[in-house]
Amino acid sequence: MIDDELLKDAEEDAREAEFILAQLPSELKERFSKDTILAMMDYIVEYYYDHDVFDSSDEEIEIDIDEVADYVSRQAAADGLGDYAAADVFFVVQADLDYQLQD
Repeated sequence: MIDDELLKDAEEDAREAEFILAQLPSELKERFSKDTILAMMDYIVEYYYDHDVFDSSDEEIEIDIDEVADYVSRQAAADGLGDYAAADVFFVVQADLDYQLQD
């Protein structure tokens, strides 16, 4: 059961990463690998948890995409993932939000 859920989560994450990659401007597509996007997706979720986004009772939640992109950029550098400008990561965060909102 748990293995099935983990497999489903991994498959969903892979679909989301592919969606994000497809949404990136063409000049950025070569800079970001699927593995990089998956790691950045984790940083985005980490940011949301740290800033209580998931605990909000508001129907509409304001998310400062620039702030999230800065956070993800700093985490990527700190974890040795690479140096990514927050301006480039902005597109990853925006695509991640777009993916979440399409459901």
